[in-house]
Amino acid sequence: MIFQSLKMAWSAILSNKMRSFLTMLGIIIGVVSLVVLVSIVSGATDSVTEQINSIGTNLLTVRITDDKENPLKLSELSEIAEKEEIGETAPIAQTGATAKSGYTSDDITVYGTTGAYYNIQGLTLAAGRFLKKSDMDNNTYVAVLNQTAAEEIFGTTNVIGEEISLDGRGFRIVGVLAEEESAVSSLTSGTLEAYIPYTTIIRMADNIFHITSFYASSADEDSMDAAESTLKTWMLERFGNDEDAFTIINQSALMETMGSVTNTLALMLGGIAGISLLVGGIGIMNIMLVSVTERTKEIGIRKAIGAGRASIMMQFLIEALMVSLMGCLAGIVLSVGILYLAGMAMEEMSFHISMGVVWVAVGFSVLIGVVFGIYPAGKAAGKPPIEALRYSG
Repeated sequence: MIFQSLKMAWSAILSNKMRSFLTMLGIIIGVVSLVVLVSIVSGATDSVTEQINSIGTNLLTVRITDDKENPLKLSELSEIAEKEEIGETAPIAQTGATAKSGYTSDDITVYGTTGAYYNIQGLTLAAGRFLKKSDMDNNTYVAVLNQTAAEEIFGTTNVIGEEISLDGRGFRIVGVLAEEESAVSSLTSGTLEAYIPYTTIIRMADNIFHITSFYASSADEDSMDAAESTLKTWMLERFGNDEDAFTIINQSALMETMGSVTNTLALMLGGIAGISLLVGGIGIMNIMLVSVTERTKEIGIRKAIGAGRASIMMQFLIEALMVSLMGCLAGIVLSVGILYLAGMAMEEMSFHISMGVVWVAVGFSVLIGVVFGIYPAGKAAGKPPIEALRYSG
């Protein structure tokens, strides 16, 4: 009986190709919306998560907003680093400068820090070395460039030993970072950056007088909470138990928050796409009701020759389900094409269809086909044979 119902449903769909296509269109749009939107959110989340992971999940960032007229010193950061739960600490200060070499000049972002910054941020060198303790102690004028700065200013990355002018002060280049490995530039690709000793930037910049920000790493990724607690206790003692004097940002907590936000966003966009599927389901019900009216005499003939209520209902229910599932399949295929084109347009992100989303789309389409096909099928099955045979519309 099911095979016969499938055959009749397929015949009915083919007999009205344009109407069947327009009915499927609502389901196609709904499925494309669901799959594409959720996949784009997933791809964007993976990309951002990868960038954060490249920085490291054992990172603590401290911002000092009120130093109580008693600025934090470099020696105190070394004291923090001696704590069992803390790995390394590094101050960070930022200023803008004009970089010159020969006849080439460009704006550059200058960061003042220490050698520990290299390990904390997980940087990689393309050539040379990073900053050393002796650079801090002697306030030396040395600089480490990112690859973008080296290529833009010198036209090459082979610049170790070259001189660069930063706001009129000469610096000797001792290292070049690997491409896009700078933690700061991971979100601002293409930025020209130079890293110089923290003690040097204080002498160079007019607006940097003392430590207002620094990074700290935990001894290992499993001791993040302990490291944060130890750091908070130390900071409270240092700044008179004033919690408003500083903020501590836990990188792993940031990732958890980001995951929560993106999951909420995916659910919201999925809900919007679900509304599109509901609209498509209403379209299926509408067309099926029209189909029942048009085939009233056919229903009467089938009943007259012995077809039962269940057989008639099965025929129209399967037809509604087929329309819904065909629309779903077309929507999934179209989604693959759209995501492929999106991936070509945005090379920095990769988009892939999650099988979980596909099964949700299929399950929702089945539900739509059944729910919105039951009433038309029931109406067809409930027609009295005599009235159906008399129908001449």
